[in-house]
Amino acid sequence: MRRISKLTRVAVGVASLAIAATACGGTSDENTASDSSSSGEELGLAIAYDIGGKGDQSFNDAAFAGLEKAQQEYGYKTADVEPTEGETDADKEQRLASLARQGYNPVIGVGFAYGPAMEAVAKDYPDTTFGIVDSVVEGPNVASLVFAEEQASYLAGVAAAKATKTNIVGFVGGVDIPLINKFEAGYKQGVEDTSGGKVTVESQYLTQTAEEGGFSSPDKGKAAAEGQIEKDADVVYQAAGLSGQGVIEAAATAKVWAIGVDSDQYQQEALAGYKDYILTSALKDVGGAVYALSKSVEDGTPLTGTQTFDLKVDGVGLADSNPKMAEVAGLTDAVAAAKAGIIDGTIKVATE
Repeated sequence: MRRISKLTRVAVGVASLAIAATACGGTSDENTASDSSSSGEELGLAIAYDIGGKGDQSFNDAAFAGLEKAQQEYGYKTADVEPTEGETDADKEQRLASLARQGYNPVIGVGFAYGPAMEAVAKDYPDTTFGIVDSVVEGPNVASLVFAEEQASYLAGVAAAKATKTNIVGFVGGVDIPLINKFEAGYKQGVEDTSGGKVTVESQYLTQTAEEGGFSSPDKGKAAAEGQIEKDADVVYQAAGLSGQGVIEAAATAKVWAIGVDSDQYQQEALAGYKDYILTSALKDVGGAVYALSKSVEDGTPLTGTQTFDLKVDGVGLADSNPKMAEVAGLTDAVAAAKAGIIDGTIKVATE
């Protein structure tokens, strides 16, 4: 018998994934449009992707890694479904309802854009656990999987301030919305606190709405980064989904540092040609959160309510896979000190 979890925070140390993305487009072979519940086959986790879809080397691929871990551990049938261009909330409702109707459990919407659709659909399927990444949706059978992006971004700002030689660094946000504003706020504060105000941050958002391609246009990201590099920025941090690949390309071409986001982009096979210029990445364990919700359902105690993934539970962090980080004077120690300060509360990180 299920019970509603009273957790407001879930430790994801055991669920944290080494996200080495499987960078392939399209939907999973395991996803079908037919009703599979009548076949007797056990159905488990299903995810519906955000803009950019699978293959973004970042946010969506991290969610897919969580799905893969659950599928391998539990041996059940999973589904992952791509978004469509120009889709409406009604399209998202139909997608979530179809997955629940087929018998998948849990059903996770990857991205805040699923908020209205999930609110509408979850009440119609009370026996299904729903999850939403990056948004809070109220409901007795909904888990809101949210992250302290500002904390990871603060650490990215510390790294940027230590690595810059021009005292100018950049930030490229995909869409000018509160979620991405958190990345910018944390990054700016980390730069400011570390440099004592000596380093300037050049910021740019690619679009005002997601529908304009802010999270799905590498060409826009490349152009924005090139503009900042022309202003002498020698470290550029991006929080732009698929568009961030263009930022990384521009940085590598100019032989300056890029800072990745969500997944450890230094480890991404599709970005291997640029890895020498990916200093680090602000990590967001979307895969761990997806897996944690799946595990809770499998264990019969589904998580519900707001689940916050922060530095204390390793839900966010800063990648250290690039050995060149250790060559930047003072960087490693400064990041470690900042992380400790955030965890013990002596450093309060702004969200806007």
